[in-house]
Amino acid sequence: MNLFNPGFLHLGRFTKLFTIVFAMVAFSSCSKEDDDTFARVTVNGTEVQSSPSDFTVGDRSDFNGDIDASFTGNGGTASRIFSWNNNLTTADYNADITATSEGSFQMIVKDSEGIEVLNRSIQGGSEPDSFSGVTSAGVSGIWTVTITVTNFTGDGSFSLSEGN
Repeated sequence: MNLFNPGFLHLGRFTKLFTIVFAMVAFSSCSKEDDDTFARVTVNGTEVQSSPSDFTVGDRSDFNGDIDASFTGNGGTASRIFSWNNNLTTADYNADITATSEGSFQMIVKDSEGIEVLNRSIQGGSEPDSFSGVTSAGVSGIWTVTITVTNFTGDGSFSLSEGN
């Protein structure tokens, strides 16, 4: 085998080119996951994957049923509903988008009789990028919380706690 043979050098260049192209294709295939759209909602450390969910934050004997939650997305849309035991007639709420350029976040809260006591939204890429306050008065008991992120890119957090 003669290393100075022009045919051998040509084959070597082809092999290098093939290796570079293969590596680029493999790399772009692996990074495709970063480009997939998704939206996730996590409540008190548990990712809520179905709507309505199968868990209640705070059981009937728990007076510390505070909600500490987060959401994240990469252009995805998700709507998640979960239950919350509120022993009082109002709730304190807070929501904040910490990094986003598009999409929206919406929080709807209904009391134990299904009456809407809160319906607030944040639109990504504009101000204000947060909201807080106290819900309208409702009936204590098992409340439902609906979180919807639409075409959402970024992350944020929200919280609910028993009001006055």
